[in-house]
Amino acid sequence: MKKILTFLFISFSFLLKSQFGDLADVEFSVKKDKENIYELSFKMKLNKGAYVYGSSDAIIAPPELILNLDSSKNYKPLSDWDIPHFKTKFIKEFEGDVTYFDGEELVITRLIKAIANNFSITGDYQAQVCTERECITSPFPNPTFQVDIGNIQSDNFSAFVVDTTDLKNQGSFSTGQCGYNFSIEERNPKYLNGQPIDTGKDENYFMFFIFAFLSGLIALLTPCVFPMIPMTVSFFLKGAEKNTKGKLTAIVFGVSIIVIYMIIGFVINGIAGPDAANYIATHWLPNILFFSVFIFFAASFFGMFELTLPGKWSNISDRNADRGGFGGAFFMALTLAIVSFSCTGPIVGNVLVESVATGGLKPIIGMFGFSLAFALPFTFFAFFPSLLNKLPKSGGWLNSVKVILGFIELALALKFLSVADQTAHWHILDREVYLSIWIVIFSLMGLYLLGKIKFSNDSDLKFLKVPRLFFAIITFSFVVYLLPGMWGAPLKGLSGYLPPTSTMDFNLTNLIQGEDGVICSKPDYSDQLHLPHGIQGYFDFEQGMCCAEEQGKPVFIDFTGHGCVNCRKIEDGVWSDPEILKMLKNDFVVISLYIDEHTITLPKDRQYVSVFDNETKITTLGQKNADIQKAWFNKISQPYYVTFDNNQNLLNKPIAFQEASNKYEFYSFLKKSIEEYKNRGK
Repeated sequence: MKKILTFLFISFSFLLKSQFGDLADVEFSVKKDKENIYELSFKMKLNKGAYVYGSSDAIIAPPELILNLDSSKNYKPLSDWDIPHFKTKFIKEFEGDVTYFDGEELVITRLIKAIANNFSITGDYQAQVCTERECITSPFPNPTFQVDIGNIQSDNFSAFVVDTTDLKNQGSFSTGQCGYNFSIEERNPKYLNGQPIDTGKDENYFMFFIFAFLSGLIALLTPCVFPMIPMTVSFFLKGAEKNTKGKLTAIVFGVSIIVIYMIIGFVINGIAGPDAANYIATHWLPNILFFSVFIFFAASFFGMFELTLPGKWSNISDRNADRGGFGGAFFMALTLAIVSFSCTGPIVGNVLVESVATGGLKPIIGMFGFSLAFALPFTFFAFFPSLLNKLPKSGGWLNSVKVILGFIELALALKFLSVADQTAHWHILDREVYLSIWIVIFSLMGLYLLGKIKFSNDSDLKFLKVPRLFFAIITFSFVVYLLPGMWGAPLKGLSGYLPPTSTMDFNLTNLIQGEDGVICSKPDYSDQLHLPHGIQGYFDFEQGMCCAEEQGKPVFIDFTGHGCVNCRKIEDGVWSDPEILKMLKNDFVVISLYIDEHTITLPKDRQYVSVFDNETKITTLGQKNADIQKAWFNKISQPYYVTFDNNQNLLNKPIAFQEASNKYEFYSFLKKSIEEYKNRGK
């Protein structure tokens, strides 16, 4: 247990001690072996009683010793790390075998072949050094090392640990694959046939307001907004029963939405920039929070407890009830804005990235236009519950409505859990598991409508009324519709609400269609990222461009995301068309760039400072893909589709969701790109 405690508190220990304190010293050195061949050495001198952990099969494994060598065009490794023998023992606290080294000096070597005359060997390492009393782990991020090699007479050169927090590379590096040199800044495809593409920077204020307003209307169609309707209905129904001033409360509700969204937009834009909106919408933590909120509301609708405002908010709302319930209206508006942000975030982010490009009044106009469109339908709907005072006051029908809404809340809550599952790569809620839960939920809902299930607040159902029968028929029909999805049916009517078909372990549709597409080498990150409908492609821009050059084919770039609702709609409803799917598989090299991929870290030599804002450190694959989209096209929303030739020149004007959702327009976009590629003669 002592070792477990020290292991849990190592994050505090490295704040107090430099590297490994008095437990060990680390040194890197290089010895010239023969002409252009060098031996790189990692030496760790351990003080008496100290030991360092190696690899482990334990369930609760301590951090193992890891050495990473950066790739470079100036040198190449000739061998793997030559690691001496580590001892092995079973440690009860770790629940498994652990390897360790407890000698006086640990020496690990590797042979390097020099390609240039003057260069630096760089890399990083991590380790945990322990004694019986304490454990110290190397600082995070991993400490880096650098060894300079030049025209020096001595055959031994010492290395030193350097801090690489100041990344000076501005998005320009070589991938080491087919010699493709990638530069966001220098190879910017701003022009199509000599004409600049429209990036939206020259829009006037009125047109930008229209753009933001339309973005707000689009946000209403996202699946995170629909579940808020039951909460809104419940609140205003309760207000109507209390004879509150419904119309005035509804106005406060609408104005609150506008004010809250403008504040959210300004705070995000001022503190973290437009990228933060997309990050919040797709990160697993806020999505888990939203999922919990929906489960909470569903439990309330089922009668587990009465939904009331917490503490001080509840008292304020009650005091204002006779004057219109303004406190409660503001609370509902805040709940709507925060919870729906998981879907509206990327759209808000697109409005923000459009506005910060020129600054001025655009952030104000953009957020006002967006929130106005978003608030109007809810405000109009909030007027309606006041008319329900004329309906019977019996609680039976109202409780049945709440229970039905509870089932719907429970089903739609899974959308947030699904986004978290996909972005974090947990694989606990794949498509078939998701569908199984939905089938059970809506089957129970159908049984409830037939009176076979009863909750605590339900009245006795003496006979089945015709409306309930019709709703039961619709519900069970929906369940039947879901069943083929368990074996890979696309279920196009639910595109965006369900996890992608690529998450399925058994997909009968893919087995029939087969996997096909233009690929040269195994795609990087293919163990975590996938394309739909058996399409073979790439997830790294440079690797895909290398293959396109090798195959002599045009490139289809898909800016997408794990949590992108509209991306799934296009993939299921448009890409599945036989003619379109045939072109994507056979006529293009497909490169799918995930904007919200937060778990894949770029190699050190491919990390750089953002070209878009010259400040953000680009360290993950998702950040890099987002930087490409913003710097080249001034866009941050997905989906966004681009076609290139092998010299990274546009073949056609890029299209977004609105154009791509039309099969004919999408087909024409691909067809025209292929013809333009042939006309250029590669």
